[in-house]
Amino acid sequence: MKLSAEGRSVLITGGSQGLGLATARAFAQAGADVAIVARRAEPLEAARADLASSASGKILTVVCDVAVATDVERAFNEVTAAFGRVDVLVNNAGKSQASQFEGISDDIWQADLDLKLFAAIRMTRLAWPGMKARRWGRVINVLNTYAKAPSAGTAPTSVTRAAGLALTKVLSAEGAPHNILVNALLVGLIESEQTHRRHQSSDPSSDFESFKSQMGQRVPMGRIGRAEEFGNTALFLGSEASSYVTGTAINVDGGSCPVV
Repeated sequence: MKLSAEGRSVLITGGSQGLGLATARAFAQAGADVAIVARRAEPLEAARADLASSASGKILTVVCDVAVATDVERAFNEVTAAFGRVDVLVNNAGKSQASQFEGISDDIWQADLDLKLFAAIRMTRLAWPGMKARRWGRVINVLNTYAKAPSAGTAPTSVTRAAGLALTKVLSAEGAPHNILVNALLVGLIESEQTHRRHQSSDPSSDFESFKSQMGQRVPMGRIGRAEEFGNTALFLGSEASSYVTGTAINVDGGSCPVV
């Protein structure tokens, strides 16, 4: 089955690199108009060039700090001015912030909530009325497997992601009567910019492929995931093929999470 997103407009936060870019590429190749939002202009321009090489629809880049409410509104307005609407919203912006509970200040907690939870709340709140009026919408919240299975030393990200999981379930129940489908994708070990940063911080003199191979030994499938595998799953949820799937949290983790 070939998935199509022709005629759809897609907004992806944190879309200039890693999983966000892979998701943007999947939608662009499937024919959608794609807007990617990120904080820095240079990676956005590189991403635009990447996507334009295989896209059949429009590509839009918007510089925006999604942790700032006024920036979110401005970015959303730019996208709707260019595309007319947002059919698919992928709330992907975020980073992994994890440490021991005692050392986490109020400022760190608030910054994590602003970036991962409130950004998704605000962007979805803007997209919701249009989706409701058109009786068609897809919202995909990108979380991680700590949302289901937190462990010691994983706050604040595990707590914020768990809140994102609850938000997904609330929105799915409210959106279902209006054909707005809301799901979450929970990331496990997948190659991304964070993987490269982890390699540089742990042992930059080692071979990256060997580093990936060692990481993959912790995964039941024996390897870490590829970004395009994540993007393909997001494309399914954002397409008509997922027309009876809502309120789910899909682990994209090679079988690592102990919770289904």
